[in-house]
Amino acid sequence: MNDIMIPAAEHHVERMRVLVYNHRSQMGAAAAGQVGQRIRALLEQSSAPVRIVFAAAPSQNELYEGLVQEQGIDWSRVCAFHMDEYIGLPADAPQRFGNYLQERLFSRVKPGRIELLGRTGDIGEECRRYTALLNEAPIDIVCLGIGENGHIAFNDPPVADFADPYLVKAVLLDEACRQQQVNDGCFASLDEVPTHALTLTVPALMAGRHLFAIVPGKAKHKALQAALHDPVSTACPASILRTHPGITLFTDRDAYGS
Repeated sequence: MNDIMIPAAEHHVERMRVLVYNHRSQMGAAAAGQVGQRIRALLEQSSAPVRIVFAAAPSQNELYEGLVQEQGIDWSRVCAFHMDEYIGLPADAPQRFGNYLQERLFSRVKPGRIELLGRTGDIGEECRRYTALLNEAPIDIVCLGIGENGHIAFNDPPVADFADPYLVKAVLLDEACRQQQVNDGCFASLDEVPTHALTLTVPALMAGRHLFAIVPGKAKHKALQAALHDPVSTACPASILRTHPGITLFTDRDAYGS
């Protein structure tokens, strides 16, 4: 580990390991280093593909830039999923999460298998198709963020269910979640943000063996504090992450505070 990857603070909140970095770039480099290390270790332990679920959001930019630079990863043995997608956007819309991941990561590292969500028009059939893909084998790694309203994937507080019987479902997006997409610069106005989306559910995300949460920026401060310190409840869906036995959260001073 080089100097840039040494956290300014480290502690545990219940089962969650929390690493705080002074700057967002340091956080991203550190997260990429540890995710890369985990991928290499899993590839060495088994001949099976490493199955990874990736989040799509500007908060993950530094992670993916760092992952592209990681050495010694045989990406041909990686099976890549993503965790949510808008309903109703054109296939070539830059805001589609699958397109974001293609541009930021997949086209650069070329995973051996890429399974994009939202590629069929029938919502029920698409949920069943993606559920079957997830059920082929356990998910090894989940890279995720936390939304400004505490959501994980598109599990906003009104629709999050810690005991959800489904792995993939269609949801109505909370207005706070839609406003975040404007705040992130992905859409010019709230009216342009789709009202519905597909998402992996909370149980689907929590089923991953190793979770890496990347949460930078001042806009995430309130949600991060709720995730770390409020009661575990769907009022802040990210609070459930504290109960996962294999989660590391990377954050910066802007999000964490002093």
